[in-house]
Amino acid sequence: MNGQDAARRPLVLLPSAGTGPLRAVAKRVGLALVLLLMVVAVVYLDRDGYRDTGDGRLSLLDAFYYASVTMSTTGYGDITPVGDGARLVNIVFITPVRVLFLIVLVGTTLEVLAERTRDDWRRSRWRARVRDHIVVAGYGTKGRSAIRTLLSTGVPPESIVVVDPDPRVVAEAAEAGFAGVVGDATRSSVLRQASVQRAREIVVASARDDTAVLITLTARQLNPHAGIQAAVRESENVPLLRQSGADHVVTSSEAAGRLLGVSTTQPSVGEVIEDLLEQGSGLDLVEREVHPDEVGGPLGAVRVPALAVVRDGRLLPFDDAGCAALEPGDRLIVARSSTRRRGPSGPEEGDGRDGAGPPDGPRERDH
Repeated sequence: MNGQDAARRPLVLLPSAGTGPLRAVAKRVGLALVLLLMVVAVVYLDRDGYRDTGDGRLSLLDAFYYASVTMSTTGYGDITPVGDGARLVNIVFITPVRVLFLIVLVGTTLEVLAERTRDDWRRSRWRARVRDHIVVAGYGTKGRSAIRTLLSTGVPPESIVVVDPDPRVVAEAAEAGFAGVVGDATRSSVLRQASVQRAREIVVASARDDTAVLITLTARQLNPHAGIQAAVRESENVPLLRQSGADHVVTSSEAAGRLLGVSTTQPSVGEVIEDLLEQGSGLDLVEREVHPDEVGGPLGAVRVPALAVVRDGRLLPFDDAGCAALEPGDRLIVARSSTRRRGPSGPEEGDGRDGAGPPDGPRERDH
């Protein structure tokens, strides 16, 4: 299947640990052949107990012929068991094997049909239930990295849907536990298969900037309220993404270049930035609500390093005049360490609490 076929007929792949239909059919065909060969061997070893109306002798080919017509319940009657031993073998062995052979063949057909029906039912049930999920358009390096970060922040795999035109890539995503849609994410029909109209967030991680713009336009048209996070290679395309409806745009190539420059002149600073980018290992930036006992105080009074305040959709850096007095509803961007250490005052450092509340108080939310 090529990309154009996938775009015309989007295919939904759901994670499954079961055996594939082709493998199940192959196993059943192999079992049927084994049963057939067993009957051939038994008949040929006792060939003197059978009579062939043609020439009276039973060759190996005649044994295969007799086993085939007997197992398929055709039974032309030209080869018949005449000896007592041959008749006994037909009663206690060949007849049960014939029944088992038919069960294998019929069971294969039923299993394939049942598998197809089960897959259709699972897709229908999934489409009816999926909502407030995260759609990741593109399962390349950027898409995989974004998903790893989402998982490290507690997002369950079942709430992530991958869209990619490559069936092999989507199959890998399904094996990893994510729902996947094979198709071109620039097409509205494909995004509808991913239920993007009910998604909470949309991550645009395509390899091309022009594709990212088209995906963003289509996704914003289908879902005016979802958050759209997009990545582009060139900074000159950032305004296009924002005009298309992206809430946040990351310039991947320039971000990597800036990190290289910082690492060259200030290696330790570059190491800290890399640590911050790797969510769940070392230093992390998290967003949390302001605690009641912090309201009215300055941002510098928070007991953990606080970098910014999110107020009414605006980001106020730590040295902004608005950070002099925290207000109810503010959200704080704070730094914490994911390495759990015993601090000198008793509580563990980096355990998700900043010491401003009881252990069961408000928790910080990773971003």
